[in-house]
Amino acid sequence: MNRRHFLALASLVRPVTPAAAAIEEGFLPLFDGKTLEGWKVCDGPESAFHVVDGAIAVHPSANYPTWLRSLRKYENFDFRGEFFLKGWMDSGIYLHAPEHGRNTWCGLEIKLFHQQEAKPTPYSCGAIFPILAPSQVTVKNKGEWNSFRILCDWPKLEVWINETQVQNLDMEAEPALRYRLRNGYLGFQSLSYPIRFRNLRIKELPGKEKWQPLYETPSDLASWRVSEGKPVFEAVGHILRLEGVGHLATQAKYRDFALHAYIRTSRAHNGGVIFRSSGGGTRAARHYEIQLHNVEGARFPTGSLYHYKRAAYPRITDEKWWLFQLFVKGPSVVVRINGENVLEFDQLEDLDEGFIELQAHQAGSWAEFKHLWVKPL
Repeated sequence: MNRRHFLALASLVRPVTPAAAAIEEGFLPLFDGKTLEGWKVCDGPESAFHVVDGAIAVHPSANYPTWLRSLRKYENFDFRGEFFLKGWMDSGIYLHAPEHGRNTWCGLEIKLFHQQEAKPTPYSCGAIFPILAPSQVTVKNKGEWNSFRILCDWPKLEVWINETQVQNLDMEAEPALRYRLRNGYLGFQSLSYPIRFRNLRIKELPGKEKWQPLYETPSDLASWRVSEGKPVFEAVGHILRLEGVGHLATQAKYRDFALHAYIRTSRAHNGGVIFRSSGGGTRAARHYEIQLHNVEGARFPTGSLYHYKRAAYPRITDEKWWLFQLFVKGPSVVVRINGENVLEFDQLEDLDEGFIELQAHQAGSWAEFKHLWVKPL
């Protein structure tokens, strides 16, 4: 796109005022001022968000968890725009929101709230909701537009409201944030208040994540082998489906790594994700198993380190997708499900590299995996 074309497009998106005569160099508009092209309404009716007077507006009948998300995912970026408040209003800006799962906990939420507070809280405007309070509250709420700027360059996160910096933090140093998604959708939350958004633009910054696909397309089946039993596996487009009884193992070995996947299973499914395995599933001489068993009363429900530690029962539903994250480093393992740490254990004794295996443990039940990625640590 040449500069003349770019500036012409920018003029359609942002009202021409002395303060906004042109979009900043290197930024691209995310809203054309007329339609919701480039965005998608999720978890609610299409009428939940609409365009009014050159701004994206939340309809008062749109209830939580309805939200508006970008069609594209973003990793590192400089995201800018404006939001309009008049009286009591409550909303949020989602960063790195997942394809499935809880946006505020899998990714991040920058809280937008009308109240002008002398003592900021984790629920104030500009907060990393509901974890970290802003340094100050600079919101305007009497029928006024407020500017926002969100600069995310992992692990750095900076937030400005009305040109005042209210967040400046290292997410790696925050225990509640270090395991959050680092790549995902942008979005706006609906809590049924008619908040409005305009002048949305973004500049992407260089990515840093080095994930390797274990399964993304049928061609990735070459990364796997049957290690034990007779599992029935099928590549259904971008979904890997596993049934029967047996184990599917990676061709490569891993010691310290992060694993990411969206998973859904049949009712009361029994299976697992095995790591640092010498090969051969649960019969292997050495292995650790993270249980996939959505039965609250089970001794080791989903997320548990089998034989070692029971997980906190996670917020998942049979036959619906949920986000699974596994972090293994040295003697430590962390399991996150839908943005919640359900297991933390730091006494692994076997520190040798091994295979990652998917277990089909029960005839007549099934598990599906998508966006199955690994990142060596």
